[in-house]
Amino acid sequence: MEIARSNKGILLYQRKYALDLLEEAGMLGSKPCSTPMEYPKKLVSSEAGTPLIDPTPYRRLIGKLIYLTQTRPDLSFCVGHLSQFLSKPTNIHFEGAKRILRYLKGSISAGIFFSIISDLKIRGYTDLDWAGYPDSRKSVSGYCFYLGNSLISWKSKKQQVVAKSLTEAEYRAMSLAASEAQWLLYLLHDLEIPHFQPVVMFCDNQLALQIAANTVFHERTKHIEVDCHFVRAANPCLPILFRILLASLECWISIFQLVGGS
Repeated sequence: MEIARSNKGILLYQRKYALDLLEEAGMLGSKPCSTPMEYPKKLVSSEAGTPLIDPTPYRRLIGKLIYLTQTRPDLSFCVGHLSQFLSKPTNIHFEGAKRILRYLKGSISAGIFFSIISDLKIRGYTDLDWAGYPDSRKSVSGYCFYLGNSLISWKSKKQQVVAKSLTEAEYRAMSLAASEAQWLLYLLHDLEIPHFQPVVMFCDNQLALQIAANTVFHERTKHIEVDCHFVRAANPCLPILFRILLASLECWISIFQLVGGS
């Protein structure tokens, strides 16, 4: 981990680690690319391609990329996605991992910046890739949280059940993010940092926001009652305010990369 200090703030990054990773893979001279994954392909099938004779190099590379995501949230989705094929990786999955290295070469000094001029208000953004896995049609939830202008928490996670609608999947993503918001508020409290304002969370689904605001359960929402109870209980207790997504381009790109939108 490297730390660069300036009069504007602090940058956490892993440039040397990334260079060592490229050198080990023999890709220091590779051509950079602008995205870490070809989203239309998504490398979803464990049966695609030719199985690797020795999967050890692939597993080692994915393990090192997972460590790199500590300061590179833009890699979270693609690295997490490829980590699902550690048991039986193929040449296609290995090519996907090498594409991440090419993307890494073009953004070798990127990291997380903590601005010296920033308030201590928490805001979050949620999104998902609905039915993004063709083999199971499960969705991927993603969220990121900012403390002022600084990114402090992010996650990309495949949902455990198949969502029948976009709203259902979006609401489950909101529930996952609400859990993280709760933990962040408890952390600030333990650090004796006051946070009197509600946590504002943005999503881009009007129906999911209406479900969160409606205290009456309906037949069509029975299957997500656990998530409904959690999100609604969080509102008066934390509190959390849910809003429609009107985010800046930078925030939208962050959450977009976490879920691997197309």
